[in-house]
Amino acid sequence: MNYCIEEYTTYNEKDILPIYESVGWTNYTKRPQMLEDAFSNSLKIYAAFVNDSPVGLIRVVGDGVSVVFIQDLLVRPEYQRHGIGTALLDKIIKEYENVYQLHLITDNTEKTVSFYKSLGFHMDTDINCRAFSKYHFG
Repeated sequence: MNYCIEEYTTYNEKDILPIYESVGWTNYTKRPQMLEDAFSNSLKIYAAFVNDSPVGLIRVVGDGVSVVFIQDLLVRPEYQRHGIGTALLDKIIKEYENVYQLHLITDNTEKTVSFYKSLGFHMDTDINCRAFSKYHFG
């Protein structure tokens, strides 16, 4: 499969919302203004394009020096298992290779745990740590 990865700098709801919808991330799709605001406040965003259409993206937040948090990594289901997610993640890992901490929170499924472990990530419990989060749903 031919795809290219480019920095995504201009938010276009018609391009982005369908990607989130395709993977069922309704917290964003129900609040498109929140997603647009999140994009405009992100540290970096890359998108994977097939035939000039975005089919996946990675969005990171943080200071870019001591910490980077991978907020979103998603690929439309019909384009998964073609190396796109790995390529997007590799792009961020290389760009921020000197950052002290690279974090993410993901679903606790065998598929996602295996994916991130294969790319050198560790679960918090593997490094004698505990992650904490606080969410405001509503």
